[in-house]
Amino acid sequence: MLREVLVIKLGTAVITNQEGNIDTSVIKKVAAEIAALSQQFNIVLVSSGAVGSGRKFLHNYKGTLSERKAAAAVGNPILIQMYHKYFSVHGITVAQALCERVHFSSRKQFLQLRETFATFWDNKIIPVVNENDLVSNVEIKFSDNDELATLIAIGFDASNLVLCTSAGGLLDDKKNIITRIEKVDASVLQYVRTDTSGPGLGGMLSKLTFTRLATSLGINVMICGLKGRHPISDALEGDNGSYFLAKKSNLRARQKWLASGSVTLGTIHVDKGAARALQGRKSLLTIGITKAEGKFVAGEVIQIMDETGEILGVAKTRLEASSINDQLKEKNVIAAHADDIVLF
Repeated sequence: MLREVLVIKLGTAVITNQEGNIDTSVIKKVAAEIAALSQQFNIVLVSSGAVGSGRKFLHNYKGTLSERKAAAAVGNPILIQMYHKYFSVHGITVAQALCERVHFSSRKQFLQLRETFATFWDNKIIPVVNENDLVSNVEIKFSDNDELATLIAIGFDASNLVLCTSAGGLLDDKKNIITRIEKVDASVLQYVRTDTSGPGLGGMLSKLTFTRLATSLGINVMICGLKGRHPISDALEGDNGSYFLAKKSNLRARQKWLASGSVTLGTIHVDKGAARALQGRKSLLTIGITKAEGKFVAGEVIQIMDETGEILGVAKTRLEASSINDQLKEKNVIAAHADDIVLF
């Protein structure tokens, strides 16, 4: 019997103390709980904190891109050593997995990534994932680890995605946690503050953006804190933080891979007619496109946006961006075939 995949993302603010150093008591508690959950799930741990762990070694750190890259390179081995120390107490080995966007945009590399993770799980090894900051170009970086965790959850067909944050969940206007949410819409987004949670890059808006994507593709999402004895297990039961219910999804594995490239280098904007055609499972023609943004080439995965700014889905394009823009008024030119389009 195949075991379900569980993706857990730890934000910087929940694993660091007020001085910005990794809180070993939190890592110890998380390791114990994940070790117990690994008896039931194949687990991927996406952990922030590398930059925070390494920046104190850089003189006059100001947070520039090159400094962040350097801090991450110094901090990643420190972070992984800490996870190794506390997971080994429970007889579990951890592996460092540094990902880049190409691991999701290239089908071949993505399948290799899946095979490697399957080997980890077969040998009771838990992958600890972070972005490969040292080589990631600013134009192809993941926006934050919320995105990375979500793309892993989608691509690996996870049943649950847990996003651990210092906020403890989505708060209403009275600062109470909203415990159960069936749909991420305007009534939910109205509660979002646009600031980030302390030292991290991601904020609640980022989390809700990727939560909407994950739930639309059949993944339950929990946004929770790490208070209590078993915070992650409690979140999975709906007893800690905010629980976002998944929608039913019948997508095939290849379609989920397409969706795992959902936040991409390119965006195609379509008119109302094209949006209706896509809902009817038609191919995307250039005549229904108002403009193509980005520097994508043929074969890459881009997002499709309607006139209101709503992301309709993603598609593997047949044409590069400049070619699409040159043929906006041409009839019967296919920009993306219906089989290569996934709607949210």
